[in-house]
Amino acid sequence: MWTYHPDLLAIPVPRYTSFPTAAEFDESVGTPELVQALEGVDGDFSLYVHIPFCEKICWYCGCNTSAANRTDRVSGYLDALHREIGLMAERLPASARITRISFGGGSPNGISPVDFVRLVDALTLQFSASRPVMSIELDPRTMTADWASVIGAVGISRASLGVQTFAPPLQQAIGRIQPSWMIEETVALLRRAGILSLNFDLMYGLPGQTMAQLDDSLERTVALGAERIALFGYAHVPHLIPRQRRIDASALPDAEARFTMAARGHARLVEAGYVPIGFDHFALPGDAIAQAALAGQLRRNFQGFTEDRAPVLLGLGASAISGFPGLLAQNEKNTGRYRMMLSEERLTANRGIRRTAEDRRRSAVIESLLCRGRAHIDADLQCEAWPLLLPYFDAGLCEPDGNDLVILPGGLPYARSIAARFDPYRKDSLRRFSSAV
Repeated sequence: MWTYHPDLLAIPVPRYTSFPTAAEFDESVGTPELVQALEGVDGDFSLYVHIPFCEKICWYCGCNTSAANRTDRVSGYLDALHREIGLMAERLPASARITRISFGGGSPNGISPVDFVRLVDALTLQFSASRPVMSIELDPRTMTADWASVIGAVGISRASLGVQTFAPPLQQAIGRIQPSWMIEETVALLRRAGILSLNFDLMYGLPGQTMAQLDDSLERTVALGAERIALFGYAHVPHLIPRQRRIDASALPDAEARFTMAARGHARLVEAGYVPIGFDHFALPGDAIAQAALAGQLRRNFQGFTEDRAPVLLGLGASAISGFPGLLAQNEKNTGRYRMMLSEERLTANRGIRRTAEDRRRSAVIESLLCRGRAHIDADLQCEAWPLLLPYFDAGLCEPDGNDLVILPGGLPYARSIAARFDPYRKDSLRRFSSAV
């Protein structure tokens, strides 16, 4: 189905979970701009809560997280997070309505169930939350019956498991050892707790990974009934993520092998009945995100593909990003400085970017291409982008359709590269991004 064009995948490109991307953030945006944006929120908004702790740190991971092995550090962070909840909530107008809450990290189950219940209570009270959709990222290695009981009690209906691979040799190679029984037991606990939509994060392009190992992980995931599957390509950037130096780079598959794995994963999951969501996500037809994709209502934000229609996403916690129509603002990344600033009753946003009307126009094009495979292109953007897209036209990966640009079926793995041709920030600077496949 897909043809490999190495020259068209040679330049790393963003995942475009925002536009402009975080690579364009600078110190011109800070707490005053965040407060002004908060005070202007009207209507629906969503909330992301960052828990930057894991019991064990995986070697491949690029998340802002650290080991939850110091009680004082974890408790100090949670105290600061509670202060931030109060400070942010008091700046929101009464007309602001919370529609969903997502807990990520790290691993939210890297903290105690009791601490998590206190966190949910604070969010519910401070934001006057009335039955928001709640989701959580989980590490099967630290999943317990107590945690499952808490998930059921607070009404979380969606969960995402960091699985990556079922193959023991690959787990050893990336520092994430979790026997299959552990994953199966976690699934059973979550189903009993009322989880209705379960996502598995899987990876291809791992050191020494074979096609048979990828097939096996896909088959096990389908057999366990995951409603959603994210199949990511491992990005090896040890110059940016020092912990990746423990991974044997000499055993990594080359670019063509990665492309073949991505194609194989896509074909296998479509054959198993999953709806493709963009390039590397999949969902069963009855799942909300699949229904949004089929209805042309899929969105993309800092949490990836989503059916969330709220125009505002507020980020709580160190490194969390808040997104507004006219502003992107990121919290202090360092947890120590984050705690210090909140001990002084100050919100911590210290980087970001103001989104101009032109940014929003190009953002709509990029989001539409990635979510729907089609976008309306204004005449001036056609004049700018069509010459850059000639190699993709010639390869049969995309084509003009009147004033629209359409990504053809064979162009799906090139979607991010095609979208990047509408990104003026990419023209003069090859910043730190992952391979498109």
